[in-house]
Amino acid sequence: MKIVGILLVRNEEGFVEAAVRNVLGFCDEFIAVDNGSTDETIPILEKLREQNPQKLRVHHASHPRESHELVAGLAGTNTWVFGVDGDEIYDPVGLARFRKRLESGEFEHDWCIFGNVLNVRRLDLARGIAEGHLAPPCRSMTKLYNFAVIEAWHGPCLERLHGGRVVFKNGFHEKLRRNLHESVSWDEADLRCMHLCFIPRSSKESPVSGPRKNIMDIHNRSITKTILQFRDRLLGRPVVDWKEQRYGRGDRVEKLTAPFFSRELHSH
Repeated sequence: MKIVGILLVRNEEGFVEAAVRNVLGFCDEFIAVDNGSTDETIPILEKLREQNPQKLRVHHASHPRESHELVAGLAGTNTWVFGVDGDEIYDPVGLARFRKRLESGEFEHDWCIFGNVLNVRRLDLARGIAEGHLAPPCRSMTKLYNFAVIEAWHGPCLERLHGGRVVFKNGFHEKLRRNLHESVSWDEADLRCMHLCFIPRSSKESPVSGPRKNIMDIHNRSITKTILQFRDRLLGRPVVDWKEQRYGRGDRVEKLTAPFFSRELHSH
């Protein structure tokens, strides 16, 4: 069994180092794909590559779809593909435990696995506290796929592990999903992530522009949806933000950041 991580980023200088470092021990190989960053993201990735030359590769993509092409050829092999974003900070100790569970075959009949998530609205590293919304009731956004159960994952995929057509082997199908976040609490979870979706992550972001849109919404925005939102704004109707719909549900809770951020990051 092999675990291949793949990161797709654009202007993620704030937390991308923590995002990568926390998952390197979990992965056998790691592919970092930059899609036109203009902040310090690329120098950070290159530094990480120099420190981990046997495991980490850095690619530059002109379109996010190129990131899927880097893992599509793994279909049919005994590989778990782990999609990571620059705002996703995993618990590395929990991942070490979770890797042993994968190696034991506990999830060999599952197509994909969803873990526990805290969608962070406020991050106070000095106090060691993150405040946000848990999944559930929010949706989970962890992306861990069992490529051993598929024959192919064809395009068009707007980015890695999103879209396209999956061809399953006999006996497997897309509904074979393990929703760990629905059966395990945050404090007991091995596969858990602090999702900094409401936190600015780059000096290139405007502090008043609100949470940034994700790649799928930027590249897959339909003309009809755009027109309807423009109409609603003109009429003074509320336009519901997709991040609020997906990640802003339920009570706000506080959780400790210590398992996710190193002391060096806490001191910044």
